[in-house]
Amino acid sequence: MSTPTIAFIGAGNMATSIVGGLVEAGHPADQIRAADPFPESLERLQQVAPVVACDNNNEAVAEADVVILAVKPQVMAEVCTGISSSLGANALVISIAAGITIDSMQAWLGGAAAIVRCMPNTPALMGCGASGLFANNNVDEAQRGHAEKVLGAVGILSWVPREKDLDAVTALSGSGPAYFFLFMEAMIDAGQAQGLDRETATRLAQQTGLGAARMALDSDADLVELRRRVTSPGGTTQAAVESFEAAGLRQIVSEAMQAAADRADEMAREMG
Repeated sequence: MSTPTIAFIGAGNMATSIVGGLVEAGHPADQIRAADPFPESLERLQQVAPVVACDNNNEAVAEADVVILAVKPQVMAEVCTGISSSLGANALVISIAAGITIDSMQAWLGGAAAIVRCMPNTPALMGCGASGLFANNNVDEAQRGHAEKVLGAVGILSWVPREKDLDAVTALSGSGPAYFFLFMEAMIDAGQAQGLDRETATRLAQQTGLGAARMALDSDADLVELRRRVTSPGGTTQAAVESFEAAGLRQIVSEAMQAAADRADEMAREMG
């Protein structure tokens, strides 16, 4: 596969992280372009990699093989209509904006654009993100490969068969980091209530979260077996787990994720 020319519309934190991952993976910086209305954003991006800074969006997308729309959902319509005349016929468009459907982008871009809609999450900023991707029928295998290279530069990715599935991705991995942060907050508060100083409780909770995630990723055992190994019969962990189950933890999580998915669907209707 030849090295594609990649254009970023928007040079914020997520775009900067993806550029950093791409260059670290060997993608030439001089085959990456970027445009942003704020010069300071472009300057920060060029501190990560010497990409080609463009004066405007149309200059960035001209003859680009891949165009990444890393802009706020509220300006997506304006951005898409603005670049529609400069977008190459064989260009792949990747959107990382929440709530903007492919039908909406297709209407704004015109023609039969090849579009991949992506839902990344904030750990992508640390190179350990989790992204869900959906492609419309105009995306060919080579373009899928380009999308995988781009999003794979900042973590793992999974293709979903229906665009609607991105609502579930949003509820699980898109919003998911906040759930873990909230759970760690609760653990820290409880540890402090039981007599630990806050610094100690924070360090222990954060490292426990990191260690548990690493075990889940690296072990051949599934989560149920890993939990069983920690839970000695009649012990402290069993007492805690039984308390969680009695309080309806699974139902609480299910209802919270449904609320997130419902809101994602509402946002798509509001902004489409």
